[in-house]
Amino acid sequence: MFGLFGLWRTFDSVVFYLTLIVGLGGPVGNGLVLWNLGFHIKKGPFSIYLLHLAAADFLFLSCPVGFSVAQAALGAQDTLYFVLTFLWFAVGLWLLAAFSVERCLSDLFPACYQGCRPRHASAVLCALVWTPTLPALPLPANACGLLRNSACPLVCLRYHVASVSWFLVLARVAWTAGVVLFVWVTCCSTRPRPRLYGIVLGALLLLFFCGLPSVFYWSLQPLLNFLLPMFSPLATLLACVNSSSKPLIYSGLGRQPGKREPLRSVLRRALGEGAELGARGQSLPMGLL
Repeated sequence: MFGLFGLWRTFDSVVFYLTLIVGLGGPVGNGLVLWNLGFHIKKGPFSIYLLHLAAADFLFLSCPVGFSVAQAALGAQDTLYFVLTFLWFAVGLWLLAAFSVERCLSDLFPACYQGCRPRHASAVLCALVWTPTLPALPLPANACGLLRNSACPLVCLRYHVASVSWFLVLARVAWTAGVVLFVWVTCCSTRPRPRLYGIVLGALLLLFFCGLPSVFYWSLQPLLNFLLPMFSPLATLLACVNSSSKPLIYSGLGRQPGKREPLRSVLRRALGEGAELGARGQSLPMGLL
């Protein structure tokens, strides 16, 4: 029994420090993406989604670092940690679903997309993602007693079921768009494969392997804490990997072998069509962060 307890303590410490390392490195990568997309690259319809997605990932990754320091100092984890991580994860999932759907529609119906799409659609959609999400989350958090108020179990359960169901719907929408895009580009389309195609598939693979465990943990938190206590730190680590790896995808798709280039050039090449639209004067405003 003592051996198993010691093994668990070792496992928990290793995962904790790995999460801290990833949490320290991830904001750097997403911060560089934010800086370059926000100030050095003209914004096309798809780069705006990646700009806001980098902002959501940056905020999400800042939570493990900040709350780990607070936990080390105070000796206990603040309940606000779950509220804030859930908030930024929700915003990121919203943005990824919108980005995947629009990328899919732009390839399936290119003529209609170019002719009918409103000029500021990306900025408006991103604003609509951030605006209702930020004030809506304190309602279930307060009902569940996470804001240091008394909990209302039945109200908390209803909010919990609704939020988890919505998470799964968003994940399914993003995945369906990704599968349709993959089949279309691989089997039906005669145009060259766009670089943004790789960004969509890479982000969706990260979501499936590293993001969905967090959804399952939030869905079944009391049961998993009782039956599988190691699932919580693993889910947190995988969620941090999910948010930290997107800049690596952009860099891998945009970098030319054997060449050392500034990040803005790499991002501009990785964005492909979005950067070209911006270069032709069809750039969109940065929108709300």
